[in-house]
Amino acid sequence: MSKDVWKEYVANPLTHSAAHYLMTIRNLLEDKGYARVTDIARELNITRGSCSISLKPLKKRGLVVEDENKFLQLSDQGKLLAELVERNDEVIETFLRDVLGVEPEQAEIDACKIEHLLSIDTSIKLAGFLKFIGSSNRVVNDFMREFRKNELTCNHNVEECSICRTTCLIDSRKPKSRKKSTAKA
Repeated sequence: MSKDVWKEYVANPLTHSAAHYLMTIRNLLEDKGYARVTDIARELNITRGSCSISLKPLKKRGLVVEDENKFLQLSDQGKLLAELVERNDEVIETFLRDVLGVEPEQAEIDACKIEHLLSIDTSIKLAGFLKFIGSSNRVVNDFMREFRKNELTCNHNVEECSICRTTCLIDSRKPKSRKKSTAKA
C-alpha cells in the first residue's frame, strides 16, 4: 500500500453521520412528505440541538435546504448522495450475507459501517458481481458450492494459519474477561 492511500478516507464526500442524516431526510420525505429537525432527531434518537448542529455543514454544502417554515429538503446532490449510500448499503449487505455467508444481523451492521466509503466504481463492480453470482450459470453454481464447502477454519496457531498471519483473528473476536483484583490496598 502506498504511503498516502490512507488519506483517501478524508476525501470521502460524506461522513458516516452525514450519510445517515441525508438518508433519514430522504426517508421522512418519502414517508411523511416533510422533514423537520424534530422529526430527524426523533428518527436518529438524538436531541434537536445535536441534530441542528450536525445539519449546519450539510446546509452549508448545499446538500440540505431549509425553507422559511423550517421544512427541510434535499438538493439534487443531496438526493443523489443519499441514494448512492442506500444502494451501497444494499449491495454490501447482500454480498456479505448471500455470498460470504455472514449472519444477516452482522452483515447489516458491517454494511452500515462502510456504506458511505465505497466508491461508485467499486459499487458498480460489486453489483455486477452479485448479478453474475445470482445467475443460473452452472459454473457459478459449482463455484458457490465449492466455496461454501471450503470454509476456512482456524487452528489458533498464527505460524501455520492461512487466515490469521500474525494475530489469531478468531481469538481476537472473543471478549476478554477482566480478572478482578483480589489484592487489598
